[in-house]
Amino acid sequence: MKTLVLVDHDNNSLGDATLAAVTAASKLGEVHLLVAGHNCGAVAEAAAKIEGVGKVHVADDAAYEHQLAENVAPLVVDQMGHHDAFLAPSTTTGKNIAPRVAAGLDVMQISDILSVEGDKTFTRPIYAGNAIATVESSDEKLVITVRGTAFDKAATEGGNGEIEAVSGPGDAGISSFVSQELAEGGDRPELTSAKIIVSGGRALKDAETFEQYIMPLADKLNAGVGASRAAVDAGYVPNDYQVGQTGKIVAPDVYIAIGISGAIQHLAGMKDSKTIVAINKDEDAPIFQVADIGLVADLFQAVPELTEKL
Repeated sequence: MKTLVLVDHDNNSLGDATLAAVTAASKLGEVHLLVAGHNCGAVAEAAAKIEGVGKVHVADDAAYEHQLAENVAPLVVDQMGHHDAFLAPSTTTGKNIAPRVAAGLDVMQISDILSVEGDKTFTRPIYAGNAIATVESSDEKLVITVRGTAFDKAATEGGNGEIEAVSGPGDAGISSFVSQELAEGGDRPELTSAKIIVSGGRALKDAETFEQYIMPLADKLNAGVGASRAAVDAGYVPNDYQVGQTGKIVAPDVYIAIGISGAIQHLAGMKDSKTIVAINKDEDAPIFQVADIGLVADLFQAVPELTEKL
C-alpha cells in the first residue's frame, strides 16, 4: 500500500504533527509525503530526511502558499491516482483539507485515529473521547486524519527520500487569503508539542484578565497556552488556543487547568496528559475528577502566588 502524508509546514520548517502522521503511515506501507506551498524547498529537503520516507512530492506554487483547503484538496485528489491512502495530521489545516479530499474521492473519512490495527482497520475516539471505536473501511481509497499525541514522532534524520516536483490544478478561484495575525507570545511552545501547558477558562472574566493571570505563569514555565471553548467563545483568546474535542488534542507532561470547570469536550482534549493540575474555587467542578493535583482556591489569589514563587 502506498500512503500519501500531508506535510504540516509554514513554507520554512516542518511542523511536529507531520512526524506522528509519518509513523502512522509507516504501519500501512510505503510512505510518500506531499509538500504543498510556495518557496518551500527547505521544507522538502527536511521532509526527505525523515526516517522511513520514500518519496517527497513537492507542489511549489503561489496558489498553495497559504495552504487554502479549496486549492490543496484538488491537488491531493490528483495525487491519489497513485496512492492508496491519504493521511493528514489532525491540525486545523489537516482537518480542513481532509473532508474535501474524501468528498472528491467519494469515500468516507476516518477521523482522528489512535492506532492502526490493519490495512483498513483503525481505532478512533467517540463520545467526546469517552469510548474507543474500532472501525474498518470498505472503501478502495482511504482518507484519514491522525491524532498527533497517539503516535511516536518519526526521526527527523536517517531518511533519504527522493524529491519530485508535481503540479496540480492551482488556484481554484473560490477563496482567497486575506490576512494572518500571529498571537502574542509566538515564541511559546506550540500546544501539540508543549511539555507544559497552562490553560484558562471562562472564570477569568475577560481577555485582559486572561492575559494578566495566565501569560506570566506560562512565561515562567516556558509553557504553551491553552483555553477552554467557553473562554474562546467569550473572546478571551483566539480559536488556536482552544483545547478540546473541537479544538486541539494535547498530551503534555503537565497540564495546568485554571478556572476550568471540566466540560466533557474539554476533558477529551487533555485527559491523556501525564499530570493534570486543577485550580478552581468550586470543589465540585468535574475537572477535579481527573486531576492528579487539585487546589480548591480563588484563582485570582492562588495564581499570582504560584507565579511569584517559581
